[in-house]
Amino acid sequence: MVKVSKIKYLYLAVILLLTACVVFPLACVLLTPRLKDFDSVLSSSVWRGAMLNTLLECVSSTTLSVLVGYIFAYAVVKADIPLKKLFGFIPILHLMTPPFVGGLSFILLFGRQGFFTHTLLGLDVSLYGFWGLLIAQVLCFFPISYLMCAQVLRRINPSLEQAARAMGASKARIALTVTVPLCANGILSAALFIAVSVLSDFGNPMIVAGRFRVLAVEVYTQLTGWVSAGTSAVLGIILVIPSVILFILQNRLMKKQEAKLATIGGKGSPLPEKKSSPLTRVLLTVFCSFISLLILAQFVSILAGAFQKLWGINTAFTLDHIKMMGKYAAELKNSILFAFIAAIFSTILASLITFFVSRTSLPCKKYLDIGVQIPAAVPGSLFGLALSLASNRLHLHFSALLIVIAMTVGFMPFSYRIITTVFSQIKTTLDDGARSLGANKMQVLTTILAPLSTGGIFSSFIYDFVRGVGTISAVIFLVSFNTPLASIRILNLAEQGEWGKSAALALILTALTFGILLVGKIGLKILKTKKLRSNFQSV
Repeated sequence: MVKVSKIKYLYLAVILLLTACVVFPLACVLLTPRLKDFDSVLSSSVWRGAMLNTLLECVSSTTLSVLVGYIFAYAVVKADIPLKKLFGFIPILHLMTPPFVGGLSFILLFGRQGFFTHTLLGLDVSLYGFWGLLIAQVLCFFPISYLMCAQVLRRINPSLEQAARAMGASKARIALTVTVPLCANGILSAALFIAVSVLSDFGNPMIVAGRFRVLAVEVYTQLTGWVSAGTSAVLGIILVIPSVILFILQNRLMKKQEAKLATIGGKGSPLPEKKSSPLTRVLLTVFCSFISLLILAQFVSILAGAFQKLWGINTAFTLDHIKMMGKYAAELKNSILFAFIAAIFSTILASLITFFVSRTSLPCKKYLDIGVQIPAAVPGSLFGLALSLASNRLHLHFSALLIVIAMTVGFMPFSYRIITTVFSQIKTTLDDGARSLGANKMQVLTTILAPLSTGGIFSSFIYDFVRGVGTISAVIFLVSFNTPLASIRILNLAEQGEWGKSAALALILTALTFGILLVGKIGLKILKTKKLRSNFQSV
């Protein structure tokens, strides 16, 4: 009985934690504005314009991101183009890069003194505004579409396409009439996921949008610039409504997609693959090369910017920016430390909640399932505002704790989805066997499920850590003089025109991030090797 009560106490603790860190802060946002705040926002042409801008940005960025991602995925998975493995690696590399790299590198490449716009083309133009934001967000979010569409394309039963070929259909007609319809749910799911991400994106609009106002940035500027908590809360509430709707649609679609893929998935008896036409191969290779070069140019621009005296004006080599990075040791330490702690907490909580929801018969499981996914529908800037308002109500001003909470809660839904998928692949008969041998529920989790889910748990940690290192939107409300973060400092330096310092700090933070991930991956490989050896010796 004591062992059972322990699992119940842990279950209750997780519920209370979600209530305190998710439900209560969001309730504070809802209770902050008054009726006059709603009236002033809804009657203002400025805010109506910002809402229309946000809608235009969301629709345009989502459409192009999905289109680019699908074509890229089709080229890698279905077309016999050269360098397929390299092209397939580029989007994954981009996803593993801290988010601030995209916005900063965009200015270095396409700004008034940008490499492409000024150095190569000799143009005195600025892409600040809608078009610049559109390009930056497409480059930022198309890898998500690529991964989701590539997964669906790989799971299509090849016999369906082979049947169309046997009836004389061309490769292009098969792609349009068979492949695309079978990928429709995956494409729509990617669109919904990206739309939520675009709505909550803060870094790109803050750096690139200029005077093109969007709600995610205005939530922040109204609180910090005008000290108008009511207006900020109203804008956040307006922003979260479409996010919640899109999130609900995405969840429902994903469940239907899984059922559909179960019926069309599998392996057929393959016929010899019909090669794409030379023109198709050339066009798809050029397309993938162009996108890949743009992604790689972002890394190169950060590297080059860190070692140039003045970007676009004085390109002489210098180490001055790197030498000055000692000034930002506190920012680098805090970013790595907070992201590391948050990634651990987020992964542990996601594992526990997955276990409670999928492997126990405890009450209120649905509350946990909904509660852990709520942050996925809440834009980061709104959640940062929510934590700020909640801390003021409780007179809690421990900035480091609030930052860790923001990171932990913000990335927990993604961890939950990864670990839920992994747990679902482990047969429940293993749980039953362990229980019949006397193991309690926690022992089943720690000795059966967790060891068998090492890959998924590590993937969850990697995602949370990388996103945490570069996060801006939620934490920008919470940083203090004593808890500076590198991502915020990079943003501030970029806004001040200190491109060299900004690029140098981004370069060092990115290098540290990849270095830690490499060490972690090597450590995980060593642990797996030791485990295999011990299993072999025991046999």
